[in-house]
Amino acid sequence: MPRTHHPRRGSEQFWPRARAKPAIARVRSWVKESKVKPLGFIAFKAGMTHIQVKDNHPKSLTKGETINLPTTILECPPLSVAGIVFYKKSNTGMHVGAFKVGQVMAEKLSKDLGRQIQLPKKTSLSKVADIKEFDDLRLLVHTNPHETSTGARKPELVEIGLGGSKDEKLKYAQDVLGKEIKINDVFGEGNQVDVHGITIGKGFQGTVKRFGVPIRQHKAEKTKRGIGTLGSWTPKRVQHTVAQSGKMGFHLRTEYNKQILKIGTNGKEVTPSGGLPRYGVVDNTYLLVKGSVAGPKKRAVLMTPALRPSKKMVKEAPEISFISVRN
Repeated sequence: MPRTHHPRRGSEQFWPRARAKPAIARVRSWVKESKVKPLGFIAFKAGMTHIQVKDNHPKSLTKGETINLPTTILECPPLSVAGIVFYKKSNTGMHVGAFKVGQVMAEKLSKDLGRQIQLPKKTSLSKVADIKEFDDLRLLVHTNPHETSTGARKPELVEIGLGGSKDEKLKYAQDVLGKEIKINDVFGEGNQVDVHGITIGKGFQGTVKRFGVPIRQHKAEKTKRGIGTLGSWTPKRVQHTVAQSGKMGFHLRTEYNKQILKIGTNGKEVTPSGGLPRYGVVDNTYLLVKGSVAGPKKRAVLMTPALRPSKKMVKEAPEISFISVRN
């Protein structure tokens, strides 16, 4: 008889299969960068379209020809720097890692930030000179959703790492405190980025949709869209590998090595008449990223420089000859 191929139902690549807590992704590892600059940026997913480019890959079968590429439109309004967070590293005893030792907030903060945190009083604001000992620092930035068509009012607040030496980080952080960071300060066309996003939430789903188990035949006992057994008698417990109903989606996922094809300033280039479906009009600087991006429209995604960039990818962005703006 031929060898049967029966892979298990449901991927165990991501474990535990837990749902994300906030709607903005967290980053655990920042790229080591010699140049002093922010190591991340928050954008809003506006939709997808397709473009026509001249293939510039030297080993491609279609080199020099016009090809179609699926792209994701990300709107990138400027980020506001609300504060600086200082960390001290420790390698003694049970205290291993980086620990927060201080925080400096800008004198003028957006009123929208009060929807996310309690705004400090001016009398309680600390200064950079008060922080004596630290090993690393990060920028505390927030989005400005009122500048987009998302309809959101509560900004997303995250910490962004910085490249450069310790003194360069401190000088740069002091210069941009209370100011804005633009997408051009972080990325350029052709760069490889890692996109951290939260996937679409599907709600409570059964085993057929959640794990892809087969639908049982009509003579099966009890349910048809369910499993036949909860497992063996021994061990006397239900194992985590057994497919069961539950909430599906809304997971933190990171896609590596997505290429930025274009950074545009005129949103009309990618906005069809009447606006993008379920999003609206792109009014700010936008990105065209090759391929798809996790999450629904209007959700914020966090982009960072590629942690492990591909050596095979061409560093220059291809020449774009056409951008589709059809609804």
